[in-house]
Amino acid sequence: MSTPSRNIPANAPVCALIVDDERDIRELLVLTLGRMGLKCDTASSLHDARALLRHNQYALCLTDMRLSDGSGIELVQEISQLYAQTPVAMITAFGNQEAAVGALKAGAFDFVSKPVDLAVLRGLVQHALKLAPSLRPPEEAAKPAPSGAVASRLLGQSTAMAELRATLAKVARSQAPVYIAGESGVGKELVARTIHDEGARAAGPFVPVNCGAIPAELMESEFFGHRKGSFTGAHADKTGLFQAAEGGTLFLDEIAELPMSMQVKLLRAIQEKSVRPVGANAEVPVDVRILSATHKNLAALVEEGRFRHDLYYRINVIELRVPPLRNRREDLPVLVEAILTRLATAQHRPRPMLHADAMEALAHYTFPGNVRELENILERAFALADDDGIRAADLRLPEARPAPTPSLAAQATAAAATLDPSLIDPRESASSALPGFIEEIERKAIEQALADNRYNKTKTAAQLGITFRALRYKLKKLGID
Repeated sequence: MSTPSRNIPANAPVCALIVDDERDIRELLVLTLGRMGLKCDTASSLHDARALLRHNQYALCLTDMRLSDGSGIELVQEISQLYAQTPVAMITAFGNQEAAVGALKAGAFDFVSKPVDLAVLRGLVQHALKLAPSLRPPEEAAKPAPSGAVASRLLGQSTAMAELRATLAKVARSQAPVYIAGESGVGKELVARTIHDEGARAAGPFVPVNCGAIPAELMESEFFGHRKGSFTGAHADKTGLFQAAEGGTLFLDEIAELPMSMQVKLLRAIQEKSVRPVGANAEVPVDVRILSATHKNLAALVEEGRFRHDLYYRINVIELRVPPLRNRREDLPVLVEAILTRLATAQHRPRPMLHADAMEALAHYTFPGNVRELENILERAFALADDDGIRAADLRLPEARPAPTPSLAAQATAAAATLDPSLIDPRESASSALPGFIEEIERKAIEQALADNRYNKTKTAAQLGITFRALRYKLKKLGID
């Protein structure tokens, strides 16, 4: 879709567009933004907003959700597609989180709830102005597009990595929560840091936290802080992680490890953009962007009731999947080159040569630990290698792992294919005997998988190649406790 032409006069002042069908709201927003030094145009309908957008360039657009001739979501989508350099934020009714998430998915970089909290609004506007190219200093505007920096970090020429880098360049402009999915060792924190560094919050702090490393009884204090004397051992006021990330990004790694009680409190903090320190009488507003990650299947945990659906919906506005190393083997040479160069530089040693047999061994290895495992393998080999370089033996790769258990369907199909007709009572048809035979195969496969996984049903379902819901159905059907 091509961008419509605009008749913009030379040296035209950059201003904000406010779209709302309530006059009082428009006047409040004009007054607030005016005090921040911004000129404002206003529109009360989609029709008027579209006319203004065709003839003017805006550093920011604020639009209400409900308009007299349509939905603000339509305007968000149009601006995202036609005027991508104009950040757009949605004004939603208080507590209408579905509308807020819908706006973010449509391309809004952020949202603010009615009644409008002016402190939150000012923070939103400040972030928006950092995204507007027309308001950047000349030296800042001349910088290359974010994808250049992304490319220097997330190495590889595979299609999967090219798509990830392209998506990151777009995601960095948003303030929407991002859920980063991927196996252990693929580089989820690197992705999160890149989103932070390439966005409007780059000057603010990046605060990573491993949710699985915080004791459950200390979580509320760690996340939200506490006041002196609020509990035994609270000898002084403490700033929580949310406040430590003020103006920047809070990265919640291994978010699946949060207990249900903490999930409720986290959801409220994200929705209300405020936290209440332990022992405090009032909430404290916080301005942070939430990025989260886990190596677990969060959707499956939601289905099992072990992760709140509303929290999952709130943090998963934008989902990024980081590919495992085995799915992008063509990136191995450039990754190996970069890792060995970094190791040699850090240790002030010449970069060792990687012999062909070593490269071939790496090319055939499955890397269950992904890029992190590759780094560990090369660091160990670098330390053990002789002067002539790194050979396959220096890598000390683990022996091949056993093949995964075939799916139930595959086992049943194989069993049916080898079914001995002599085992079937001639008075019964094959079609009536086969279901019972297959059920017995399924029973044995499920019981074995349960034992292998210490009766963890989630892992059992994954090993068998079926969904958790399907496993529950089969356990009930087959009478397996």
